[in-house]
Amino acid sequence: MPGTARIEHPVDALFHTRAVVVIVLSSEAIALILSLMRPLDASWPIHFGLLSLALFWIAVVSLGGLFVTRRWLRRLSPAAFPWLALCLVVVATCLVAHVGWILTGGAEAGHEGYGVYIARAATISVVAGMLALLIYQNYLQGRQLAIQHKEAELAVLRARVQPHFLFNTLNTGIALLHARPERAERLLLDLADLFRAAFGGPPDTPLREELALARQYLDIESLRFGERLELHWDVPSPESSLLDVHIPALSLQPLVENAIRHGIEPDLQGGRIEVRITGNGRQVRIEIHNTVPDASAVVHSGYGVGLAAVRARIASHGERGGHLEIDESRPGRFGAVIVLPRH
Repeated sequence: MPGTARIEHPVDALFHTRAVVVIVLSSEAIALILSLMRPLDASWPIHFGLLSLALFWIAVVSLGGLFVTRRWLRRLSPAAFPWLALCLVVVATCLVAHVGWILTGGAEAGHEGYGVYIARAATISVVAGMLALLIYQNYLQGRQLAIQHKEAELAVLRARVQPHFLFNTLNTGIALLHARPERAERLLLDLADLFRAAFGGPPDTPLREELALARQYLDIESLRFGERLELHWDVPSPESSLLDVHIPALSLQPLVENAIRHGIEPDLQGGRIEVRITGNGRQVRIEIHNTVPDASAVVHSGYGVGLAAVRARIASHGERGGHLEIDESRPGRFGAVIVLPRH
């Protein structure tokens, strides 16, 4: 459904770098806990090393099995997936334990028979897996709440296309209708695109499309303010790979709207808005600066209504997220800076 965020299937979430690192470190932590149950004698480092190696291979075999069958696993519901994953971990544990029995000749099992040795390994994997399932359920609920929160924030941002902006735009279009009909037509088309993106667009979008939306918004406002609004664009060409990075929908529009409402509209002399996009191989930096009527009277509460929602959505976007900075380093200027990772 357009405009609805999708929860990433857990089988895909497992193969993010951070998730793989957590799984490997968790297996090492379990190996340390199990090894500490034995006396700390001269053979303890060897026992810990064997446990660490075994649990590492259990993690590798389990992840490998999930990766090979990931296309089929995506058909399962998020609630059913962890139980199948638990079964796979138990099977991987029994397989690695069997190989360990063969390589050590059963020495690691002591006086236990093969059946008891395998059953003990499987039981430990089931108990550890059940604890992991509880953690997963909390994670899944947290993800669902986060998605719902992001959707609610997006709805709020879409509602921020202010009614007075609509009325002012229509009045401007009426004024242009007889003197410049072609410009009035362009204005109404831009307005239609703006509202189409605001109320029916996807939850995230390429930066070039979000930038085009911000341009349309400022083009409409420039008709209303005329010479009072000075725009300066320092952005890459539309073909630049910098503009391929994805950004939450309606992230730039609230920032340029704030620049109009708090920087241009209150100043009878007008002001200047600067939009700059720079980047490198690691990140993209989007800067929106505007002049303020009185540098000592910047009303942070007014800016904060839109900034808080944009900041939260930028921070939770994708695996690594990004962040929103406030730049007041230049007197008489207010800046909002979005920093996004490129990969």
